[in-house]
Amino acid sequence: MKKILFLLLLLIVQGSSVCAAEDKNTTTSQTIIVSEPAVKQDSPSDPGKQQKKSVAKQEIINLETAYKREYAFLEAQKRELTERLKNYQANAAREEKSLSNKISALERSSVERSTKIDQLNAQLSEAERKEAAVTERSDTLEITYAQAEATLKNHGIEVPSSIKDTQDNDPAKVNYLFTQALSLIQGLSAIQTKTGSFFLENGKQAQGTLIQLGNIAAYGTSEQGNGSLVPAGGGDFKVWKGSGAESAVALSKNQQPDLLQLFLFESRTNAIEVSTEKSVASIIDSGGPIGWVIVALGAIAGFLILIRAYLLQSNSANTQKLSDQIIHQLDEGDLEVARKSCEDNSSAISRVLSYTLHHLKDDRDHMESIVYEAILQESGPLDRFGSAILVIASVAPLLGLLGTVTGMIETFDMITEFGTGDPKLLSEGIAIALVTTELGLIVAIPALLLGSVLSAWARNIKRDMEHSALRITNIFLGRSNSIEVSDARTQHISNDPLVLNN
Repeated sequence: MKKILFLLLLLIVQGSSVCAAEDKNTTTSQTIIVSEPAVKQDSPSDPGKQQKKSVAKQEIINLETAYKREYAFLEAQKRELTERLKNYQANAAREEKSLSNKISALERSSVERSTKIDQLNAQLSEAERKEAAVTERSDTLEITYAQAEATLKNHGIEVPSSIKDTQDNDPAKVNYLFTQALSLIQGLSAIQTKTGSFFLENGKQAQGTLIQLGNIAAYGTSEQGNGSLVPAGGGDFKVWKGSGAESAVALSKNQQPDLLQLFLFESRTNAIEVSTEKSVASIIDSGGPIGWVIVALGAIAGFLILIRAYLLQSNSANTQKLSDQIIHQLDEGDLEVARKSCEDNSSAISRVLSYTLHHLKDDRDHMESIVYEAILQESGPLDRFGSAILVIASVAPLLGLLGTVTGMIETFDMITEFGTGDPKLLSEGIAIALVTTELGLIVAIPALLLGSVLSAWARNIKRDMEHSALRITNIFLGRSNSIEVSDARTQHISNDPLVLNN
């Protein structure tokens, strides 16, 4: 801003100098113009005019002096402003250089501080990582101490409070724990025999001898029974399914058994549960009410399939053989014998052919109507229970899906109420979800396959009935037409005298 003000002052000074020069030239020209008439008018001798002339000259001289003074003043101001402008520019350059140096110094300082901050952050991250590692090692060590103390406590060994409660005394604590563990392992590695009680298979408690193979297996001998022992909870033992009796007796007599039968367990505190073998009823029962509904539908579908198969078997026959037999009898003119053959057969095809034979002497349209009526009458038993079987095959997987949704809802209710800590609480809902789906597919797949096969069997029987009836009708009508033509030719010959004469 100061630079702009100095430039404006400089322009004003230069403009004033130019204006002064122009005014000087104008005054000089006016003096010359005015002096010429004066010279021309000097000829008369007039004192008044002479005085006016001298006054005018004096005024011209004063004006020129004033302009010169003003010009000199402006020149002085110009020189002063120019000097001040040069001083200002020099000061501005020095200040700019100083500011540039300061900015560079600040930039270098900022870079150095950024580098230092990065170094400090790296050191902080490394310190945090080391602290996390130390905390993790400390937690692992505390867990190891707790497990070791619990294990020793299970075997009747208590850690002294002087070692247990002392802080920053890890070497002494580790040394004590390892010493006690080694002595315990040495003691447990040998066969230990002591008197005690255990439970028999029938649930009765027996007093006898306990033979422990370390902390992973045990045997029990008593007058009531012997065998391999498993944890029953609370530090007690029970006989496991009558196994290991011979090994227990041999070990009690300090003898080496030929075959060592034993049950290995992890801990004496956790009871070993006897796993029962699952039966079909228990599997279905795990699916809940929907599982039993699906099984009931499957039983109904199986019963209907058997009934329909029996109906189709009873209404089917060797169609080709029966048709050929009836056609042969018709060719021989034994219509009554053919009817008797149809009546003796109990199949649907024989009944349709019987209807056909009883109306052979009718016209063709009426005969075909009778055939179709008989086929429709026999279609009822053939199609019986077919739709019901297919409906059950369609409903069974939908019931399985319903059971799946019900089981999942029950599972989520258990999770909401008790959490996910105990998987046994969730097993019931999951069993309903899976077992119902399995039962639905087990019922639906065979029902759908057998229902489709039986429907195809029924369609084949109806097709064979229609084909056999139409075949016999066409053969009989063709034979009747040929007989009528032959009779007509015979009558024509007998009535023609020319033919008779020949």
